[in-house]
Amino acid sequence: MPQTPKPDDHAKPAIPTLEQVSAGGVVFRRGASGIEVALISVGKPERWQLPKGIVDPGETPEVTAVREVQEETGISASLLQKIETIEYWYVGNKAGQRVRFHKFVHFFLLAYVSGDIGQHDWEVNEARWVDLQAAKALLSFKSERQALEKAERLLDTLEM
Repeated sequence: MPQTPKPDDHAKPAIPTLEQVSAGGVVFRRGASGIEVALISVGKPERWQLPKGIVDPGETPEVTAVREVQEETGISASLLQKIETIEYWYVGNKAGQRVRFHKFVHFFLLAYVSGDIGQHDWEVNEARWVDLQAAKALLSFKSERQALEKAERLLDTLEM
């Protein structure tokens, strides 16, 4: 009769799980042809996404959203209201170790104030203003498309 292996004979060591919180947003402006939003391209191969980044210690998600928009797009924006918080899991590296991240991203609606979208930081391949409808097709992640659609509904209710 074959022997059944003990449960830990072939078990891989557990990957540590860390919580990670980011914030960013849908930055919009009204252009000649309608509403435009700021998108960024990151990585290789490139992914188009909304500007966002890690909430630093002592920082609120609202402050992070405004800061990350400034850093990643080169523009200043004023925070109007929260859109939603999305949640997902991914595996990455932290200090040379494989880690499972439980990620929360707070998205806010922000209005363009000033600045040049070409003045983004080194983490970003490109930042550009994109027509709202075209942005939905360009975004790489379904959850960010859904946040953009919620932002569009919020914009419809704002008197601007």
